[in-house]
Amino acid sequence: MSQHSSRRDTVPLTPYAFLAPALIITGLVVLVPALRTFWMSLQDLILYRPDAARFIGLGNVIRAFGDEVFWISLRQSLLWIVLSVGLQFLLGFATALLLNQSFWWRSAARALIVIPWALPSVIIGLMWTWMYDFNLGVLNDMLMRLGLIARPVAWLADPDLAFYCVVLTLVWQGFPFFAVTILAGLQSIPADQLEAAEIDGATRWQRLRHVTIPGLADIIMTALLLRIIWVANSLDVILLMTGGGPGYATHTLPLYAFQKAYSAMEYGYGAALAVILTALLMVVVMGYVRRSSRGIAT
Repeated sequence: MSQHSSRRDTVPLTPYAFLAPALIITGLVVLVPALRTFWMSLQDLILYRPDAARFIGLGNVIRAFGDEVFWISLRQSLLWIVLSVGLQFLLGFATALLLNQSFWWRSAARALIVIPWALPSVIIGLMWTWMYDFNLGVLNDMLMRLGLIARPVAWLADPDLAFYCVVLTLVWQGFPFFAVTILAGLQSIPADQLEAAEIDGATRWQRLRHVTIPGLADIIMTALLLRIIWVANSLDVILLMTGGGPGYATHTLPLYAFQKAYSAMEYGYGAALAVILTALLMVVVMGYVRRSSRGIAT
């Protein structure tokens, strides 16, 4: 009896042994830099005079709240996320529904749709910058040939247009992620449910609304969360295409943090901006976790 209870009380170490390497690597690659960034955000740290660094607590955060460029960047970051992710989702969802149909070149279409997602951001940024070019851009050439514009448009130099041009670029790059993810989810919906709904007289829209979308709800929420985090942190396409200009027209919070840290050499303030962005994203993640927990509980 005592031997039996002692075996039962023994904690198995094998799972922890297998997890230990992954946890150690995650700690070194993610946790340590994150803690270092948080510590830097509490200091007045400028790269070219590191000896003069001093602890200022929340001084950088208070400075950010009084920084007009911070509020411009934050507002445009929210618009950047809503427009980019929203349009990517709508286009990706429509593409997934189309690729779920039967047509003779469906396999080739499913392979080709991944190309924008597979291309490096550097290539995408350079390619779309050329397309928007005032003198040589294919977009101006095409619109002028169609008679839609009388003269070339400076797409990336116009403060009213540059932001939406970069959003369009990111939509083109990111919609295959939703298309492939949702397409995989469509394959998991039982065909008999759709057939039963059709037999009961449900229209195509009713089948989509009451069968397909509820069946994809968890996949859609997960894909949206991942894409929101990715887009909120992205700055490569903006940096390549406009550098945040003209003026502050395409400034976002991660780009502003990057510029403060690596152009102005204000590591402390740049780290504080990054910490603020992380805190805002954690709110989104916690909302998703709470929703998932309720789903598991029910």
